[in-house]
Amino acid sequence: MPSLGRLHLITDTRPGRDPLGVLRAALPVARAELVVQVRVTDDATDREAYELARAAVALCRPYGATCLVNDRLHVALAAGAAGGHVGADDLPVEAARRVLGPTAVLGATAREPDTAAAAVAAGAGYLGVGPCHATDTKTGLPDPIGPAGVRAVARAVSVPVIAIGGVTAATVPALRAAGAYGVAVVGALSAATDPARATAELIESLTC
Repeated sequence: MPSLGRLHLITDTRPGRDPLGVLRAALPVARAELVVQVRVTDDATDREAYELARAAVALCRPYGATCLVNDRLHVALAAGAAGGHVGADDLPVEAARRVLGPTAVLGATAREPDTAAAAVAAGAGYLGVGPCHATDTKTGLPDPIGPAGVRAVARAVSVPVIAIGGVTAATVPALRAAGAYGVAVVGALSAATDPARATAELIESLTC
């Protein structure tokens, strides 16, 4: 599996957002520390997901950044992404690993030590853990688990733990102290007035 960056940018395709514009601003700052997770809304077509993923892959390549596709693994394969990420309602991790192959990056969502360990045993190379804090970028989420929940999962597995949910530069130090390898963000960059500066602040908080 390719080395994993510490800052995961999840594309925000809600109305009024500019996912590729945010990506163009973040890449020169974060470079290989950036992992782009292409996520689209449920009502987006596969063609729309493919076009976004293909554009993201092309933008990431010169910087050595990793591009993944959430949920739609066939789109990941078609667009030439490095792998994918599956949530609780997507393909089981074992099946996702069969689809992507043994060398692809595969992430899975977990919030409890038992399910985290099971996902790793099934083939997940990293875990997205959360939500850590309250967030309004995705509906229907369970209650936040906070740094303590991240710590419990991090202690149960040996793969990188990526904390997600309401993450800001100010909350990163506590998540890192809890054992998070890195963080995933949506609104912290997509809603930022200056995404490049926001990226720099996140990278600084991750590496200090």
